[in-house]
Amino acid sequence: MAIADEVQRVGAPIFRWARTQKREYTNGEARPLGSDLGAMGVYGSLVAAGAVAVRASGRELPERIPFGDAALLTVATFRLARRLAKDPVTAPLRAPFTSFQGPSGHAEVAEEVREHGGVKHAVGELLTCPFCLAQWVGTAFVFGYVTAPRATRLAALTMTTVAGSDVLQFVYDAIQNGALKPGENGAEGEDQPPS
Repeated sequence: MAIADEVQRVGAPIFRWARTQKREYTNGEARPLGSDLGAMGVYGSLVAAGAVAVRASGRELPERIPFGDAALLTVATFRLARRLAKDPVTAPLRAPFTSFQGPSGHAEVAEEVREHGGVKHAVGELLTCPFCLAQWVGTAFVFGYVTAPRATRLAALTMTTVAGSDVLQFVYDAIQNGALKPGENGAEGEDQPPS
């Protein structure tokens, strides 16, 4: 029992300080700072475990990453993070933490975090934020690249191809909707037939 009392004695000021910081930071809003800290801990633990696994496997880290591979992984990270955070097809992954608000852009949905404060809030924010997910997705691609470069390049190529297709879909849509018609997008008098 003496150890528990000592832990409580030492921990009490730290918990008091943390509660004060949360109160001053949140201004009365339900912000999941503890859960966010937990998510950072999970991320850090996964990265550490991955690093230990890579080291234990005896694999050498690449001296440098070729620009083409870095570009491939970057575009793939963008596309996969956006797919996970905004795509209607991946809504079942987000559904326990979010609620549907309506369509948002081309083939994307708008969602709001269901609960305010706590773990579900933190997970909901992570799953609806492509910028936040990119950290996790990018890390997975990098570990994949180090441990299985050919398979990772193939997976990244798939997502990069999808991203390229998305761009072409937007260009095609813009053309179909008259984005290239003379005189409609230029300054007055440009590319207009004489009267």
